[in-house]
Amino acid sequence: MAEIINGGCHCGNLKLAFHASGRFEDLPIRACQCSFCRKHNVRATADPAGRLEIKVADVGKLSRYRMGHGITDFLVCRDCGVYIGATMEDPENDQTLATCVVNTLELDPTRIADPVAAHYDEETAGSRLERRRERWMKVDFS
Repeated sequence: MAEIINGGCHCGNLKLAFHASGRFEDLPIRACQCSFCRKHNVRATADPAGRLEIKVADVGKLSRYRMGHGITDFLVCRDCGVYIGATMEDPENDQTLATCVVNTLELDPTRIADPVAAHYDEETAGSRLERRRERWMKVDFS
């Protein structure tokens, strides 16, 4: 059963539409253990068969924070400070991939599985892209 789950940052500058290909409850929830994600208490997911839409009201209020390998944009609202998700360009497939911070979705908390701790420190830029091709979802910006 496909569904669309809306969400976004606290002030409304960044809006999300998570197009799930099936039941949201069946998606894996990950808690990345890097210092950025731990400090934001991130629980994230993606649906490789789904799609994520991100609408930005004021592009000047969108921060694209980069760290580590410098290949991922962590999307943070400059006004309210909410981290909504991360994107990465896939140059071979000419597409952008994304993961979504579950806390930003308008969703009954009972539908969210407990997160699994995820450790990505040992990945190279290449292995990170390969993992994300398998697990992340396509994203459209407007």
